Amino acid sequence: MHSLSVALLAGATIASAFSSAQAADPADLPPIMGPQPIGAVPVIQQVAPVPVIQDFGGGWYLRGDISIGVQRFKEFDHVQTNSAFVWPASWRIEQQEVSDTTTFGGGIGFQWNSWLRFDVTAESRGKSRFSAIGSYTEFCTVGRCFDTYQGNHSAISLMANGYVDLGTWLNLTPFVGAGAGYTRHSISGLSDAGFLSNGLTGFGYASNNDFSDWTFTWALHAGIAYCLSNNFKLELAYRYMNFGNVNTSIIDCASGGCSTGSGARAFYTLREMDSHDLRFGIRWMLAPEAVVAPAPAYPLPPPLIRKG
Repeated sequence: MHSLSVALLAGATIASAFSSAQAADPADLPPIMGPQPIGAVPVIQQVAPVPVIQDFGGGWYLRGDISIGVQRFKEFDHVQTNSAFVWPASWRIEQQEVSDTTTFGGGIGFQWNSWLRFDVTAESRGKSRFSAIGSYTEFCTVGRCFDTYQGNHSAISLMANGYVDLGTWLNLTPFVGAGAGYTRHSISGLSDAGFLSNGLTGFGYASNNDFSDWTFTWALHAGIAYCLSNNFKLELAYRYMNFGNVNTSIIDCASGGCSTGSGARAFYTLREMDSHDLRFGIRWMLAPEAVVAPAPAYPLPPPLIRKG
């Protein structure tokens, strides 16, 4: 009796499914494709490529920089401008130094491609104090006599620079570079105080209190840039700048009327002046040129073929 009930229930289920299939609308069924010729290649539909921005290839950029410069010069040489004065044969420079400085600058550049770029910059070097001490034995009753020189130095540098970017890893791009240009040096407040062994003192002053001198300047760069976006980059870099020989104005002695008399007159040279700079910079791309690569097109599966 139980087996008969199961059989009757199964039969009713099959009959109901058959009736539903007969009542279905043919329009609801997928299209029936006819038989395909032997060797025919099915048409493959492709997805339209979507542009993918990979990186920028080049473009103009603006830059700004601030740095701390450790300056120095090797010698404090003199050049006589009054041949009638006999310069002490025992003259020597005991020591010389120049204080550190800060610099502020900016410029415009062009990113040629992903590894080569150029820029031109203008930079102001803040006022720093320099000094030197010279000594001699002539005109001294006992031991050595001394002259102490002091002055202020500031400068404006105009540079053309080139850089090679060495690749990018985790948004970090190391680079090296070199530059060349000219620097306008300003020397102010230059003075010479003399101290004799017998207790007397002398004083000299600059004939031009706002003297300027132009020198050829070259630089070497090494640093790393951090890419915040295709438009904005930060830089941390080291730069070596060599200014060559920087001249001062002529120093006259005040007590003897040395500008016209037979006393000592000379200008001085800060020989082989240079600076080791730690720089912080930003670069802003004005209109980066995007390198657009199409995304790969993936084929759709072939349409289903209904058999029957």
